[in-house]
Amino acid sequence: MSEKDYIPYGKQSIDETDIQAVLDVLHSDYLTTGPKIEEFEQLVADYTGARYAVAVSNGTAALHIACLAAGIGPGDEVITTPITFAASANCVLYCGAVPVFADIDARTYNIDPQEIRKKITSRTKAILPVHLAGQPCDLDEIHRIAKEHHLIVIEDGAHALGAEYKGKKIGSLSDMTTFSFHPVKPITTGEGGMVMTNDETLYRKLLLLRSHGITRKEEQFFQNDGPWYYEQQLLGYNYRITDIQCALGISQLKKLDVFLARRRTLAANYQQAFADRTDLVTPYQMEGTQSGWHLYILKLLQNDRKEIFIKLREKGIGVNVHYIPVYLHPYYRTHGYANVCCEKAETLYKTMLSLPLYPSLSDEQQEKVIECVKDL
Repeated sequence: MSEKDYIPYGKQSIDETDIQAVLDVLHSDYLTTGPKIEEFEQLVADYTGARYAVAVSNGTAALHIACLAAGIGPGDEVITTPITFAASANCVLYCGAVPVFADIDARTYNIDPQEIRKKITSRTKAILPVHLAGQPCDLDEIHRIAKEHHLIVIEDGAHALGAEYKGKKIGSLSDMTTFSFHPVKPITTGEGGMVMTNDETLYRKLLLLRSHGITRKEEQFFQNDGPWYYEQQLLGYNYRITDIQCALGISQLKKLDVFLARRRTLAANYQQAFADRTDLVTPYQMEGTQSGWHLYILKLLQNDRKEIFIKLREKGIGVNVHYIPVYLHPYYRTHGYANVCCEKAETLYKTMLSLPLYPSLSDEQQEKVIECVKDL
């Protein structure tokens, strides 16, 4: 089978306007630390309704500095979901803190607020919910729990740019929200990420953490030796993003609503195609939410998932599994998580399968996917 006939589970959508936007920056005076970064940040803030945005090199960096800005450190615990990419928990480890895994809601596949309650201890510092597949979590209940126990909420919105919760865009609802701009995400900058917040104090910390803990703003100096002067005020990182990437992000953002509309159409096609199947479970949508449909996850009830996976790949359909429960990875098993079990998460993992879903997926390609799944 030729590469052009292969249908991946996800794919970037790049056109000539995106390419021209990047070329314009390459011909400009700034390739990094220039004006496109702040422009991109402001546009995403405006789109989501957040007051502040800090763009960084990738989604993992966004999670890391969000945890650092929240003051998460050694001895602290952060409650998150096991059904996510490892970065959602790794960012807690980077801070010397402990990820604690709470089981999922069997319908939404997102973290279950009632399971969060069971995991809270005197060491709990934050809740880190993940909007899996672009389906928003039950934020009202999560915020209620956080308020009761004085906890910080950091949303991992890597899948959820453009998703909505009760009429509001994901990105402006919690203490901080992070996004990813990896190629398969709602929009791409190649690699890239962003942290959203409405809190000015957190925003200033995030800016410092992004770039070595250094500031050149005179109003923040402890002293001032002259016009060349700058200060390192804390231990930060080189998590800067480039103007090249942000130019691509600006161009992509203009098309986000079109991308989302196509994703929702494709998801609706899948829902209709599999609605009468007793051997498949289609994704549940929580009332009052609008998913970003980053992924389309089927549950296979009566078949061998591995066999189906292999046969679909052989037919050129790039199905995937999102995700292996984080605590089952060897690193976690050998670092204190050998006896952890989230029963609903593990049951889901054994049956889940992600079908191709991206804006440039054609109707013909989707029909092939549907027919192959039904045949198998």
